[in-house]
This record gives sequence, structure tokens and C-alpha cells, in this order.
Amino acid sequence: MSSDRLLLIIEDDAAFARTLGRSFERRDYKVLLAANLEEVAAILEKHSPTHAVVDLKLQDNTSGLTFVQMLHKHDPAMLIVVLTGFASINTAVEAIKLGACQYLAKPSNTDDIEAAFGHVAGADPVELTNRSTSIKTLEWERIHEVLAETGFNISETARRLGMHRRTLARKLDKQRVK
Repeated sequence: MSSDRLLLIIEDDAAFARTLGRSFERRDYKVLLAANLEEVAAILEKHSPTHAVVDLKLQDNTSGLTFVQMLHKHDPAMLIVVLTGFASINTAVEAIKLGACQYLAKPSNTDDIEAAFGHVAGADPVELTNRSTSIKTLEWERIHEVLAETGFNISETARRLGMHRRTLARKLDKQRVK
């Protein structure tokens, strides 16, 4: 598989990874998907990606920073963008130090990611967008994070969030995922 633009997506959410991959394929990228260390190592034995999108926090508690370091060591010219739902200044700085060209907070779309590939640290001035996140969105992201941590156990999630089980159930009904 050879292409001018070979993209490796490291993401443990299979549905999100497929959707993102299809979106990049429509933009003439060849796309490879991986969800863990073994899959990434196998891909790097056979391919040399030119671009990578790395989720910062994976389900098996592996940090995306491990992958950034591995990818940068494999090819220092690879353009790496880190995506996270848990943005912090410390991890952003660490990601850039380890070789990422950009660090984006979720939700980010294909346009945001492709623009980040085009921005190599310090090369161009970056336009700041004023896309604020609502309290409801932050609340929903936190609920989803704790749900995933508890294996989607509603009672345990409610206990960890300090809310009544019925209140959590009502919130989940309002935000039903289809």
C-alpha cells in the first residue's frame, strides 16, 4: 500500500475510527486503523505512514503519548495530531515535545485535523477559533467517560457522579445514542 498520504488512525472507538477514516479516504488519503500497541507495531513493520491521528486516552489505559513517541521515533517527518476529550496544558506540551505537530480537543472534525497537519509548529500563525463548549456538552462527556469506566453500569456511574440513579437514567434517555 503506497500513497503520498498514508494516514494511521490510532483510536479505540471503532465507530469513530471508521467514520474518520472514511472521511479522510474521500480526501484521497490511504487509511490504516489501529486500536492498540500490537496493531500499531504490526502496521509499522509493513508501512510507513506519512500522517497519524492519535487518541490521547485509550480504553486499555495506554496513553496516546506512548504512540506519539513510537511514531516519531519510527519517522521524525511523520505529521502527528493528538485528539483528546480530556485536554490539558501539560499533555499538550508533552505531546508536542514527543513529536506531535498539533494537539486538538474533541470534538474536532476532518477539516480541523487536516488544517492541523498543514500547521507544523511555528511555521504559520494559527487562527484561534471561538468554538466554546457548553456546560451540557461537558456534563454529557463526563457522564459518558464514567459510564465507560464502569462498564456502562448505571448504578455505579450514578454513585461515582454523586447523583441519584433515576436522575442519571433521565439524562441518558434525553441523550439517547442512535
